[in-house]
Amino acid sequence: MNNIKLVNIFKATRLVFLLLFMLVSCSPDDNITDNPGNDNPIDDPIDDPDPQPTSKVYTVDNIEDTYFDVAGVANVIDWGPYNVHDPSILKDGDTYYCYNTDVSFGSEVRPGIQIRKSQDLINWEWVGWAFNGLPTKGANYIRSKGTNPFNSLWAPYIMKVGDEYRLYYSLASEVGRLSAMGLATSDSPEGPWVEKDLVVTSEPGGTVQTNAIDPAVVVTPSGEHWFYYGSAWDGIYQLELNPSTGLPMINGYKGTRVAQRGFTGNTINGNIEGPEVIYNAEQGKYYMFISYDWLETKYNVRVGRSDNPDGPFYDFNGLDINTEVDNGPMILTPYQFNGHSGWQGVSHPAVFNDGNGQYYMAHQGRPGINRFFMVLHVRKIHWTEDGWPIVSPERYAAVPQTAISEEDLVGNYEQIVLGYSVTPGYANEQTSADFQTSTNVKLTADGSVNDDANNKWEYNAPWLTITWANGFTDKLHVERGRDWENKVANTILLTGLNNEGTAVWGKKID
Repeated sequence: MNNIKLVNIFKATRLVFLLLFMLVSCSPDDNITDNPGNDNPIDDPIDDPDPQPTSKVYTVDNIEDTYFDVAGVANVIDWGPYNVHDPSILKDGDTYYCYNTDVSFGSEVRPGIQIRKSQDLINWEWVGWAFNGLPTKGANYIRSKGTNPFNSLWAPYIMKVGDEYRLYYSLASEVGRLSAMGLATSDSPEGPWVEKDLVVTSEPGGTVQTNAIDPAVVVTPSGEHWFYYGSAWDGIYQLELNPSTGLPMINGYKGTRVAQRGFTGNTINGNIEGPEVIYNAEQGKYYMFISYDWLETKYNVRVGRSDNPDGPFYDFNGLDINTEVDNGPMILTPYQFNGHSGWQGVSHPAVFNDGNGQYYMAHQGRPGINRFFMVLHVRKIHWTEDGWPIVSPERYAAVPQTAISEEDLVGNYEQIVLGYSVTPGYANEQTSADFQTSTNVKLTADGSVNDDANNKWEYNAPWLTITWANGFTDKLHVERGRDWENKVANTILLTGLNNEGTAVWGKKID
C-alpha cells in the first residue's frame, strides 16, 4: 500500500473515531463524555442500576422498529432486543447470552458491556453490565499515552474454554489508533468478571498497524486458538493465542494482516472492521465474516473462507481477501421490502451455532425511518451446495418448518437482489444507506417466471432454481418464516446466490 493511501486512511479513520467520540461508542445514540473517575474494580458485582423484579416480555408481535417507550437508561430493564450494537453471542446450556457495545438511544449510558440472555432468540432479558466502569488495564494504557479513554466499551467477544468464560473488550480514545483490547474471565456467563491482562494495543505513529478493536477468536479442531481484530487503518489482523491463558502466544505481538479493502484512486472504498471467524466442521473450512462501510448507513457483511485459521482467506471468485480489492459474496446489506422504511447498518455480525448444526447471524439493524435506533436482528444461516453461507431475508421467528411442495411455491413474491455501489470514504461520504429495494416476481404453475416462458423455475427441496433469459441463474434455499414487514406469521422465504455470487432474497406475498 503506498504512502498516499496510508495517509488517506489515517486521516479518514481519525475522522471516524472523532465522530464516534462525539456520537458515542460505535453509535450516535448517547453523548457519553470521558470520566476518568468512573473506574471501579471490574470484579465487583453488577449493581447499577438496581433491576426491577420483572421486565417486559418480547414476542414477534410486539418488537417494533423504534422504541421511544423504553428509551433512556431509566428503562434499561425493558430494553430487551433494543440498544444492541456489535453483539457477541454464546450459547451456554439452554440459554443464549448476548454481550454488546455500550449504547443507548435517548440518554447517556454507563460503561461496562451490556449483557442480555434468551431462551428462544426472540425475547431477550436484561442481565446487567459485565463491568462497573472501565477495565483498569485498558484505561491505564490509554492514559499512559497522554489522553483519556472513551467512557464506553466497544465490540466485546465472548467464549467459553472448559469451565472458564472469557470476555474480550475493546477500549478506544479520541486519538486515532490509540486503543486497547483486554481479557476478563469469570466462572459464570453473568459474572463477576476479573480483568486478566491486555491482549493487543495500538497507537499512532509510523508503524503500519491496524486499530486494536473488534476482537474475535476461533478454536481449531486440534485446540489452537486464533485471534482476529481490526478496524480501518491497515485492515484485519490475526495472531495465535495461548489456549491456557487466552493471551498472545508471543507477548506484545501485533499479528499479521489477513484482509483489507479496495481503493478508488487514492481513496479507500470504505471501512473494514468487525471480523467474526468460525470453523464449520461440515464444510471443513474457516469462514471470516467482515463488516464493510459506515456503521449507520451502508454497513454490510462480506465473507471469505480458508483451509487454515491463519489464511489466506479467499472470496467467491477465488481472490485473496488480503489484496486491495473489495470481495464477495456480500450476504447482507441495507435492504427495503415494500411498505417499510428498510433496515440499514446491518453488520458487525455475531455468528454462532445452536449446538445442533444450525448456524445463526446476529447483528444490529437501524430502521430507515430513524437510523439512531438499534434493534437486535437474528437470522438463520444456510449453506450453499458449494459451501458458502447465506442468510435469511427475514429475522428468526421460530416458525415451524413444515414441508413445502411445488404447488406451495406458485404465487407472487417480493425479490431483492443485493447489489452494491461503491461510495469511497467514511461517515461524511457514506450518508446514503443505498437500500436494495424489492421487485415483484411471479412463479407460475407451468414452470415459467413472470409469465415469460424464457424464464424458468424448478424445485428440488430445499433448493429452488430460477433460470433467467438474461443469463443469470439463482439457486435459492426455501424455508418457512415470518414476514415481519407485513406481520404475516408464516410465509415462504428464499435466499441464495446467483451464478455471479450475488445474494438474492425473496418472500412470498400471495
